[in-house]
Amino acid sequence: MPRYFTLQESERLLPEVERALREALLQKSEYEKADKELDAFTERIRMSGGAVVNRGQHLATRARRDASTGALREVFERIEQIGVLVKDLDIGLIDFLTLYQGREVCLCWKLGEERIRFWHGTDEGFAGRKPIDDDFLENHRGDAVV
Repeated sequence: MPRYFTLQESERLLPEVERALREALLQKSEYEKADKELDAFTERIRMSGGAVVNRGQHLATRARRDASTGALREVFERIEQIGVLVKDLDIGLIDFLTLYQGREVCLCWKLGEERIRFWHGTDEGFAGRKPIDDDFLENHRGDAVV
């Protein structure tokens, strides 16, 4: 069952979510770096006809990649427990679900923005972002409000 947030609730969570996103981006970068090194290692083996290589270095790089995978999984689990939807990790795009005029919509935030200033329908995505206005503020609600 989804969790619904008010604008105030979601903005209160932004520092925690931002830290988690930055950590996820770091782990993703570490994974990609190690994966690229492993690809290059495999290519060197192929090009040398299977000559003897530094197996210890290969295992260490693989362990780094696997550790990054595990850490990234943990970050996503933390974000999921908060109730936030990661839409695009590369640009740090997230949504907080909320209810507006009886329908499910998203409070939309992107890494680098000072606060949440936009919302969009669940079927519209980032391209459909609309500014939060007084009507939205008066007619949206989270789980705590009945």
